[in-house]
Amino acid sequence: MHITVAGKQVETGEALKTHVRDGLTVISRKYFDHAVEANVTFSRDAKGHAFLCDINLKAGRNLFLRGEGEGADAHRAFTVAAEHVAKRLRRYRRRMNDHARSLASEREPEVAEPARQVVLRHEEEDEETPDPVLADGAENHPAVVAETPSEIHRLTVGEAVMRMDLAHVPVLMFRNRATNGLNVVYRRGDGHIGWIDPKSP
Repeated sequence: MHITVAGKQVETGEALKTHVRDGLTVISRKYFDHAVEANVTFSRDAKGHAFLCDINLKAGRNLFLRGEGEGADAHRAFTVAAEHVAKRLRRYRRRMNDHARSLASEREPEVAEPARQVVLRHEEEDEETPDPVLADGAENHPAVVAETPSEIHRLTVGEAVMRMDLAHVPVLMFRNRATNGLNVVYRRGDGHIGWIDPKSP
């Protein structure tokens, strides 16, 4: 497994890197036949008191996991983040045993479709904010901050919920394996899972 350890204004010495490699190796051996790569990033909280750790683990071609942790030092922050990853995996272990091998070995080109993910910069509104339509009639669009390639996978609703939870993201678009339509699952404000299944007219 290829492991990248980086720090944002945090020193990542050899002892910390060894701690990260050992911890992720244990998780990988326990839950997967193999894991492809992991990116671990350390930073400080806004006040500069606590250490933060963000783990992004690619455990196969179509399976991604994320864990976040906070601690008094970088080692503790990683341990908490790794525990979050392991907790999510334990929660779905039975389903992972059924799907992990098939997800890692999917080769059919129709399983995923190319898509584009765009992040737009948020602009604060105030009394001096100009009209959204400029004088020449052109629309005042927010600036694009990041544009990255993405994939839309063909999944069941249960598989989509599992991937959303494992990747620790609030929303996931997918192509419903049963209907072939584009669907969305998302985490509601009350903690429950919402499912959007638009019907064709």
